[in-house]
Amino acid sequence: MVAMRVKASNSKPKPAPAVETSASIDAQIAAFLNSGGEIQQIAKGVSGQIYGASKQITIGKK
Repeated sequence: MVAMRVKASNSKPKPAPAVETSASIDAQIAAFLNSGGEIQQIAKGVSGQIYGASKQITIGKK
């Protein structure tokens, strides 16, 4: 009988599924506030992105 070799999978293991629930998120928020944390209200449409020089690379012939 000829022994057959099984090739190992090259795929990465799947990440754990997201299990956050609204109850656990509420508990985390309460713990944050109880430890002295503060939640800031940000106006709608405001972005945290800082605009500056473009970081896009242009490849072309000279």
